[in-house]
Amino acid sequence: MPNHATHRAGEALGRLRPVASRQHPLVKELRRAFAEGAATSDGHCAVEGAHLVEEAIRSGLRLKAAFFSDSARERATKLIPQLSAHTEALLLPDDVFSSAVLTGAPQGVAALAKTKNFSLDDVLRPPEPLVVIAGGIQDPGNLGTMIRTAEAFGGSGLIATENTVNHFNPKVVRASAGSVFRLPIIQLALDAALSELRRRGLRLVATSSHKGDSLPDAALIAPLGLLIGNEGAGLPKTALAAVDAVVRIPHSERVDSLNAGVAAAVVLYEVARQRSTSTTETQNHREKHG
Repeated sequence: MPNHATHRAGEALGRLRPVASRQHPLVKELRRAFAEGAATSDGHCAVEGAHLVEEAIRSGLRLKAAFFSDSARERATKLIPQLSAHTEALLLPDDVFSSAVLTGAPQGVAALAKTKNFSLDDVLRPPEPLVVIAGGIQDPGNLGTMIRTAEAFGGSGLIATENTVNHFNPKVVRASAGSVFRLPIIQLALDAALSELRRRGLRLVATSSHKGDSLPDAALIAPLGLLIGNEGAGLPKTALAAVDAVVRIPHSERVDSLNAGVAAAVVLYEVARQRSTSTTETQNHREKHG
């Protein structure tokens, strides 16, 4: 008699629906989502790779369809049991699968995942919000890194302003390592974002390569809006004039500047460190004075 593992694998493979045409509606939708670098008109983003598909499932996203290449049948047996009954599971010839995705050496696993819609209230939900403002970030790797580190260091959300790459661009999704599925992210014009965050009581801080207070000396504990500028042009003068402080990250003069993703990570770490130190000092004071 076959063992349980073999039986489960057989059930998983039995759920796969073979599709050989590149013109199948779901294959075309997947190809279009990858090519356009944004969510589809009905709010689905393209996800590639077994790990990212699992992250989407773990993050509570509903998958419209999961796609597996012929050579990825083994991965299908592990992933299909995690899919809801409403998710279509398609088995594609390797060449058809490759025609729909971006990478030159695909893993053979992809999906269309329903994205979550967030509001500014979601971004500001914690008692002391920490909001990252992406000011015209055009490199997908940088934005993905910013999203990932924002989640890692306690960020409450991210605002993507004009001229920022779409946060559901497949390269952003990959660089975020799945954080884009969970971190509240909204799109808002830069001037409107700064005005609204100030109205909500946040202290606004911008980063600069060569100007402003040294990062270790900056006060970063209060509810905070952290503005990170474009990789080449930096931030417009109107934005710099609208913030409460500008901070610079001390680094070797041999290096002209840090890229936006690295700068965001360094500052977010410092914010987390200061907040942790402040919490510890408050707790110690309470214990000492009853």
